[in-house]
Amino acid sequence: MSTEEAPMYSPFFGVMGAASAIVFSALGAAYGTAKAGTGIAAMSVMRPELIMKSIIPVVMAGIIAIYGLVVAVLIAGSLGRAPKYDLYNGFTHLGAGLAVGFSGLAAGFAIGIVGDAGVRGTAQQPRLFVGMILILIFAEVLGLYGLIVAIYLYTK
Repeated sequence: MSTEEAPMYSPFFGVMGAASAIVFSALGAAYGTAKAGTGIAAMSVMRPELIMKSIIPVVMAGIIAIYGLVVAVLIAGSLGRAPKYDLYNGFTHLGAGLAVGFSGLAAGFAIGIVGDAGVRGTAQQPRLFVGMILILIFAEVLGLYGLIVAIYLYTK
């Protein structure tokens, strides 16, 4: 497609991809942080010495937002070449943003739920800690899968 054939609304889809990447991944990270933080607050009433050990789900939820930020910055950086930005670029960038955004949302939900139950359970039975960490890793990798797909789409 030559530059004169590219519609002027082509960058709209790229902008929506960048917005989707950060908005949905930040929503997942916020939910994960809030849900795990609630569990930490409830657990720390009885076992305050476990507060720092229980921060791990909150840190893992925050990483989810970084995935969306990386993709959003990549997409936004490519919007400056407007004459060459065609519908193909717009649609692939929209797909990249949605991939990392929705997978970040799902990962944040999983991290929040597992983190909440995990820190409460660890306060009662310390042997649950390793199991909680393993489940959190599997939840975190869902967001990483979305990041990998988004970067692959971005480079197309």
